[in-house]
Amino acid sequence: MQINTETGLIKNALYTASPNVDDRPADADIDLIVVHSISLPPGEYGGPWIEKLFTNQLPAEVHPYFAEIYQMKVSAHVLIRRDGTVQQFVPFHQRAWHAGQSCYQGRETCNDFSIGIELEGSDDSPFEAIQYQQLAALIEALNADYPHISKTRLAGHSDIAPGRKTDPGTGFDWDQLKTLLA
Repeated sequence: MQINTETGLIKNALYTASPNVDDRPADADIDLIVVHSISLPPGEYGGPWIEKLFTNQLPAEVHPYFAEIYQMKVSAHVLIRRDGTVQQFVPFHQRAWHAGQSCYQGRETCNDFSIGIELEGSDDSPFEAIQYQQLAALIEALNADYPHISKTRLAGHSDIAPGRKTDPGTGFDWDQLKTLLA
């Protein structure tokens, strides 16, 4: 996987621009990768709904859960689908709105200094091998192209927003990811 550092985009990945983005603070060094999981509706995979959420086009009437979240303004830098497809929503040099109220090692507002990567999945279900492979390849590319990112500065959404968030959950195998990054 290769990243164009001028555009902040993954080469040869599907790019769908999210409006839920803004500039990072001028002094923010990108040095954390936050792993998330998402499925829409909850526990269901496939379909256009994650993209619709990240582009403010989620139709409230399609599912009762959508009626609760359709007005949320959220995004992630990247989504890795269950089949390994990589879709980018926010260039890496910009701030995606993935972490919300958050704190990591005493630093608040993690959106300022992190990259958010969503895996299509749910907290209590295993992820696919191809998702781990694509995630590891993306982390390696980020590590090569962004000087402050380390393969060891990884956190789950639950780590930066404990009590508020539970993803990527018990279904995510951190050891498998660490083995691929070794």
